[in-house]
Amino acid sequence: MKNLTFVILYILLSGVQTTFGQNETDIIVGSKFVIKSSILNEERTCLISIPDSYNDSTEVAKKYPIIILLDGYTHFKTASGIVHFMSSNRNRNNLMPESIIIAIENVDRERDFTVTKIKTKRPNTMGGGRNFLNFIEKELIPYVDENYRTEPSRTLIGHSLGGLLTLNSYMDKNSVFNAYISIDPSIWWSEEMMKNKVDSISSTSFNKKLYIATANQGKASYERNKKRHDYLYELITKKSEEPLNVEIKYFDKENHRSVPLIALYEGLIYINQEN
Repeated sequence: MKNLTFVILYILLSGVQTTFGQNETDIIVGSKFVIKSSILNEERTCLISIPDSYNDSTEVAKKYPIIILLDGYTHFKTASGIVHFMSSNRNRNNLMPESIIIAIENVDRERDFTVTKIKTKRPNTMGGGRNFLNFIEKELIPYVDENYRTEPSRTLIGHSLGGLLTLNSYMDKNSVFNAYISIDPSIWWSEEMMKNKVDSISSTSFNKKLYIATANQGKASYERNKKRHDYLYELITKKSEEPLNVEIKYFDKENHRSVPLIALYEGLIYINQEN
């Protein structure tokens, strides 16, 4: 908890642009780029944060893992502060390697984060999740690899419906990611589909790390949230006789909105620790 306090303070400081003195310059947390997607037939805006050492003249040959962050505008500053705190040589925490963060801003969450439709009274655009993952894997990541010094170590992080898409990516044997952090995922969206996917999961997924964070959504939502998360974890662990690289953690004192902060920190610790 002491470390988490430092993380929160660091995030607050990281997000501030300073004008304390005439010779001071702004503290830049990240920058923005736009990529034209043929798969989605639209332009997508991404925020990017690069490590301190990236522009160091003595580190020109160094390559970096990448983190793809869903709901990018919402979580970019938080994730950037946490990753910097955990990896920067200035802090000497060495809890994870310095990493490049690519945060994708939203256009249509229901379309992009769901792979199935549910019936609604209003017209909806649901079910485009597979297409969105194709955009990430076949357009966005190649673009980042071409324009930045990256290594083939990739983490996908999503919250809520983004957490649901993260789980779908984990269970896809062709996924290009090595690790996944699914924060309070909306399994209720299509529970039967998730069960079927676990039934057909391949050993490829079991070789990758998955961290699931569950928030306390109250007694009224127990059946809808925590119980479903626990059941999914149980299904996954029953699929293999070997020890799995999967961890689930329940945050009793956090709700759906507050849990991303602590889940990002603890999830990154889990996926970066040695087996």
